[in-house]
Amino acid sequence: MNAKPLLRRMAAMVLAGMARAITGVRPIWQGCAPSDRQRIYFANHASHGDFILLSACLPPQERERTRAVAGADYWRKNKIRHVLARDVLNTVLVERNWVERREDPMVIMLDALNDGHSLIIFPEGTRNMTEQPLLRFRSGIYNLAFARPDVELVPCWIENMSRVLPKGAFLPVPLLCRVVFGAPVALESGEDRHAFLHRSQQALLDLDPEHQRALDRG
Repeated sequence: MNAKPLLRRMAAMVLAGMARAITGVRPIWQGCAPSDRQRIYFANHASHGDFILLSACLPPQERERTRAVAGADYWRKNKIRHVLARDVLNTVLVERNWVERREDPMVIMLDALNDGHSLIIFPEGTRNMTEQPLLRFRSGIYNLAFARPDVELVPCWIENMSRVLPKGAFLPVPLLCRVVFGAPVALESGEDRHAFLHRSQQALLDLDPEHQRALDRG
């Protein structure tokens, strides 16, 4: 009997409970509602805890089939990280260095979608450590939208997680967080890559409460 699915299910429940206990996180379904549809959730990225927080906001059945896409260079850096990512967190590991990589990230992500999983992706490609609200989006989100137009692309703004688990920190700081789920974004007929990346980035930025407050101030 394969114990990995049970281990993953238990780990997901424990991590979701811890995330809720530490951050009091609550989902704000602003532009959509929980659904049984297969989805790609795309979010801003400022902390290694981002995908755990987002997962904690999903209904249990959706959480169980949703896998986060993460950088293999980080999670394969040592054996403990690799086992954690592969066997416990069930992440989809992709190689971000296009010069040295041996596997095409698109093939790996599409394989996960073809297996019926939903995905959590971070279109910035790496954690945002700047003062800008978002880094430039990489092309992966466009390629996924083009290859799988049947899968909903849902923007998700993760608020405050960078303060809960900042870079280099081992223990989280208890602070309130929210995850705002926006309206799905779809690739329009004839829309080119640059236009779609700009539009999907703006859809995510529009969910940022700080951005909205700045617009309100004029």
